[in-house]
Amino acid sequence: MERISVKELLSTAPLQQEIEVNGWVKTFRSNRFIALNDGSTINNIQCVVDFEKFEDSLIKSISTGAAIKVKGNLVESQGRGQNVEIRVNDLFIHGTADADTYPIQPKKHSLEFLREKAHLRVRTNTFSAVMRLRSALSYAVHTYFQKNGFYYFHAPIITGSDAEGAGEMFRVTALDAKTPPLTDTGEVNYKEDFFGKETNLTVSGQLEAEAYAMALGKVYTFGPTFRAENSNTSRHLAEFWMIEPEMAFYDLDANMDLAEDFIKWVLQYVLDNCEEDLKFLEHRLLDEEKSKPQAERSEMPLIEKLRFVADNNFKRVSYTEAIDILRNCKPNKKKKFEFVIEEWGADLQSEHERFLVEKHFKCPVILFDYPANIKAFYMRLNEDGKTVRAMDVLFPGIGEIVGGSQREERLDVLQQKMADLGIEEEELWWYLDLRKFGTAVHSGFGLGFERLVQFATGMGNIRDVIPFPRTPQNAAF
Repeated sequence: MERISVKELLSTAPLQQEIEVNGWVKTFRSNRFIALNDGSTINNIQCVVDFEKFEDSLIKSISTGAAIKVKGNLVESQGRGQNVEIRVNDLFIHGTADADTYPIQPKKHSLEFLREKAHLRVRTNTFSAVMRLRSALSYAVHTYFQKNGFYYFHAPIITGSDAEGAGEMFRVTALDAKTPPLTDTGEVNYKEDFFGKETNLTVSGQLEAEAYAMALGKVYTFGPTFRAENSNTSRHLAEFWMIEPEMAFYDLDANMDLAEDFIKWVLQYVLDNCEEDLKFLEHRLLDEEKSKPQAERSEMPLIEKLRFVADNNFKRVSYTEAIDILRNCKPNKKKKFEFVIEEWGADLQSEHERFLVEKHFKCPVILFDYPANIKAFYMRLNEDGKTVRAMDVLFPGIGEIVGGSQREERLDVLQQKMADLGIEEEELWWYLDLRKFGTAVHSGFGLGFERLVQFATGMGNIRDVIPFPRTPQNAAF
């Protein structure tokens, strides 16, 4: 007998044929009605049991969370809400779930409680919908780049360079933590470590991706990255996934065009392919926001917000213009911002980015040409000598979702920038080689995948869009 998913069954005509389906019990009512779900859809299929035909011990072992196999006839449903149901002929219990100890009972659970049960929370409607959407977005990312002539590049996870220059990295070592070898000056001697030098978990695959873009033309990374940033916020994770395309012969304008087109395409993909999960998450968000003051509620329902982004052009604004807007806005003049904008050169915070997107322009915004001294060393210096060809894409509810730039392709300028920041050339000799041998204009950007998933699902905390979040003081599961 062919096995079939719940999703397939719910769209199958009731032809009285016998079918077999496996799944987990969501609810079991009146010793008669099993709501069964196998993770393939947000919807359950109703299985109708004639309990008099089965042993009492078997019926008693059916409870929320139990894994079962059902054989029966697919018939037209007698109740409302679905077209078909299963009239059960045979039942098999794969695994029971004790009703007194199984934590995911059919009632409302707080997101905080479910984070403590991260191994089971995907059995709830909310998290199964989020994770199916995450999977669909992953597929969309690869599909977009593959269709547009990019090559998938695997950047190293262990690296000796700090691409961001922030220094907030996790050290990788095989040395004895209690008695590491020391140099003559009493410092840890990393020459005796596994790699013969100090190494870390990567914060970005960008530098290595640049090397491959300068041979293959267009490449992209999509993999885990790590930041040892002690941030306990709803926007930060210590381990997260990054999408980083790098393109030879692309200037900043072409880079911005690509970022906008990419985001619109992947959002349109989930709109076209994840309708049921999006509708569920939209209703969930509307219920959640009923308890919030009107001013804190979303201006658009979830699906309308995704369509708005997918269908409309992003507003492109220079950093200088944005600073003028922020400096003269009411929240700044009345000191409502936590970080008041006083002069050009300020590093924009999430509150500033969200004001520009949500209050001033009321659409996604791309800021470009940032001050050089608040951006990374590899960004191309403009002719004014004080700004760089950087760009950030800002989204409602999130702030920055994409950060990118045209890379500095001129050897002498890059060497000077590294010297000014105290970056030793011998550490990045290979990166400088790219400017010695066939250098060219090139660009790229990075998109934190979890922030994209957050936006697409409407979830308020980034810890709820990754299966097992890694945050300060938390590496459970």
